[in-house]
Amino acid sequence: MAEFHIVMFPWFAVGHITPYTHLANELASKGLKISILLPKKAHLQIQNLNLHPNQITFYPLNTTSDADLSLHGLLTTAYDLTRDQVQNFLSITKPQFVFCDFANWMPDIARPLGIKTVYCSVISPSMVAFTLALSRNVPNDRRITTEELEKIELESLPASYPSSLIMHRDLHEFRSVLMLLSLSSRDGTTLFERVTTSRKRSDVLCMRSRRELEGNFCDYIRNHLGKPVLLTGPVLPEAGVTNSSLEELWADWLGRFEPGSVVFCVFGSQIILEKSQFQELVSGFELTRLPFFVALKQPKGCASVEDAFPLGFKERVKGRGVVYGGWVQQPLILSHPSIGCFVNHCGPRTMWESLLIDSQIVLVPFLFDQILNTRLLAGDLKVAVENLSEAIKSVMDKDSEVGIMVKKNHAKLRETLEKPGLMRGYIDQFVHNLQELLSQN
Repeated sequence: MAEFHIVMFPWFAVGHITPYTHLANELASKGLKISILLPKKAHLQIQNLNLHPNQITFYPLNTTSDADLSLHGLLTTAYDLTRDQVQNFLSITKPQFVFCDFANWMPDIARPLGIKTVYCSVISPSMVAFTLALSRNVPNDRRITTEELEKIELESLPASYPSSLIMHRDLHEFRSVLMLLSLSSRDGTTLFERVTTSRKRSDVLCMRSRRELEGNFCDYIRNHLGKPVLLTGPVLPEAGVTNSSLEELWADWLGRFEPGSVVFCVFGSQIILEKSQFQELVSGFELTRLPFFVALKQPKGCASVEDAFPLGFKERVKGRGVVYGGWVQQPLILSHPSIGCFVNHCGPRTMWESLLIDSQIVLVPFLFDQILNTRLLAGDLKVAVENLSEAIKSVMDKDSEVGIMVKKNHAKLRETLEKPGLMRGYIDQFVHNLQELLSQN
């Protein structure tokens, strides 16, 4: 087994900290020692995910992680103010590697100590490739202006970009990504400059994906940056690790329906709908005339999901439809035999969960990385469909040409992805690649 030390310093957001912790669990199972540097509050929230406490240690930092994206400047300031703490920790512990994403200053403190910096991305290679392709459209030293945004068209993507996934209808989201990348921290550094510098100055890049799905994007990234791109596989936690059985309430409810007949819908913790969007969504499920289980946060301005129901909705779907506003055991629900269709936002983790279950996939993306993931699954791979009511009917109808096509394509891809030892092989190869990087010294 490998015996070296990795320090992880993720961006101070749950969507970054959680996948870093899942990766730490996989690496710890191979004998690696992992130290994860986190704000004190995040340390308390995430420690239950540590499956290898003898190998993984959380070290709390004196800062905060409460700021949201609208307070980007405050969050980046809090993140950067930990630099001295991080440098001191690295100086004392002297790990072989430090994994990070938005710490553009990390190579400056790691390299003099003989520590290799790994840019560890939580977003998909397709999104990383897309942001690299945008490099000629985003100013390095200031926010992009509205006038500059309006002049940008999809044709500005270079010919070498490895996909035609981006469509004209995505132009608004395309421009919103540029605006997001031009957000500035208090010292004037844009998010684009921060991310670009982190990638260019790191020794190696780490991606949570597989070549079978996004190999062309990984090649584009490697050619663009001229450095290794190592893949870990999707790194999903096993459903039975923390929960031995599905909650009795949901097990009993799902058990009332025929195998493969229930539609299950989640949109992740970050997606909060407007009331009108929520009503349109649940009305769409009602129109399918199929049993459904929807787990979403209450809409903006509503005290609960029930407060946002369309008039008479609860009575009309009684006995066949549930809309729940609390936390649910998503992996265990997805593995229940009554689930036949999974409606989701196609976030990085949910995309992989969709591919590795035997259910039809319907995608309703909200953010731009989710749109890119959706174009990959529904466009290039043709294992899913977009939109809602009619899409659900088409994939759940056993005689539908669309349903038959996506089910066949999905089954073929699952067969490839589930080959014995393939998932574990990615982590084994990843650790081997890290060892090779050390031997190059």
